Amino acid sequence: MRKTFRGGVHPKEAKELSRDCKLESFDPPAGTEMVYVLAQHIGKPAKAVVKKNDPVLVGQRIAEADGFVSANIICSCSGKVKAVEKRRTIAGTMLECIVVENDGEYTKDQNIGVKQEISELTNQDILTRVRDAGIVGLGGAGFPTSVKLAPKDPDAVKYVIGNGAECEPYLTCNDRLMREKPAEIVEGMELVLRLFKNAEGVIAIEKNKPEAIAAMEKACAGKENIRVAALPTKYPQGGERSLIYVIAGIDFPTVKLPADVGCIVDNVGTLYAVREAVLFNEPLYRHVMTVSGDAVKEPKNLIVRDGTSFSAIAEFCGGVKEGTELKKAICGGPMMGLTLSSLEIPIHKTTNGLLLMSKDEVEKAEKQMTACLHCGRCTTVCPQGLNPGMMAEAAEKGNYERYEKKLWGLECVACGSCSYICPAKRPLTQIFRQAKAEITAKKRAEAAKAAAGGGK
Repeated sequence: MRKTFRGGVHPKEAKELSRDCKLESFDPPAGTEMVYVLAQHIGKPAKAVVKKNDPVLVGQRIAEADGFVSANIICSCSGKVKAVEKRRTIAGTMLECIVVENDGEYTKDQNIGVKQEISELTNQDILTRVRDAGIVGLGGAGFPTSVKLAPKDPDAVKYVIGNGAECEPYLTCNDRLMREKPAEIVEGMELVLRLFKNAEGVIAIEKNKPEAIAAMEKACAGKENIRVAALPTKYPQGGERSLIYVIAGIDFPTVKLPADVGCIVDNVGTLYAVREAVLFNEPLYRHVMTVSGDAVKEPKNLIVRDGTSFSAIAEFCGGVKEGTELKKAICGGPMMGLTLSSLEIPIHKTTNGLLLMSKDEVEKAEKQMTACLHCGRCTTVCPQGLNPGMMAEAAEKGNYERYEKKLWGLECVACGSCSYICPAKRPLTQIFRQAKAEITAKKRAEAAKAAAGGGK
């Protein structure tokens, strides 16, 4: 195990706002619209299996995986389908959604909560239940967990890493989950380890969460193949590749998956969801998230139902402080999160935070922005060892061949460290996101053209 990964930054943590707030359930009232985006995971969007006026129950599958890399969508309330139509989503785009009118009863599907004896389960049973439950990575990326847990060579997996780093500033929901549900997380880890007979389980937690470390160490006591790794507090410690570098000592390019180098990384929330699905037939329709920021009246750590609007969640937390102007709302954390165009947008499986801010740091930086100073600070903090300054120059000139082939621009994980440290206030991460989107779009267009030509 290494001491730390290369690069990284130390932004203001601001976790004191919510770290002592216990997990609290929020169930939207009757009459509330619950909106389920069909594309809320990496891969192909799910396909709706309900239509307007259909009755639905909590835990019912309302959209099914439409491909190998796809995931089921599960209803989080009972009520009636109001529409299947396009709605505004977190990224600002209009996407197909299932809209349900919540009856406020939260009547569950009768099969939910049926306990399963672990001794009766085969490895395939575990994978099937995870797939049926619609579980995806809850750390942000949203990769379907059933796919991640079925690599080509399970025997080659040496580490299953439970990601409890939660390195994003402000966010504390995983901290609370580890402090309040440590035994359940360990049970989830044990279920995953059954799939990988040669693997060791490691719960990775940053040292700024001493209570979580203590709780997880107690839960792991006596477990021969599960341990806790207390890691230095540094952003982006919670990045998949950063964790693998520290725990397994392996550095690898993005063309490879973690399983290709003998590692599986699952967020602690995902491990908890695996436990609920496998042992209690409870699909993924709710998860933990933090509501924080200097503008929110009552910061909270919540257990929220997918499909709930950000506005309803903000209202449950008291809304904006009296005398405070809301300048910016962020989905997620300040480093990798997305600015919300409106609070009338639904959360989904991977939504781990809502920040209400009285200041817009990006707007402030735009006013201070200058030309690149060629100071090299961005290079020193990049966890991938890239040269963000040269990448930005190539991207702004539209030289995507150089960006991708010579500067390895697609290795960028969009952590935001370069933008954070840049004295010239350059929007480097936004430039790289745009470059990646354009390169990806071009490749898809070329692939589609080639496929069409080959079919003649």
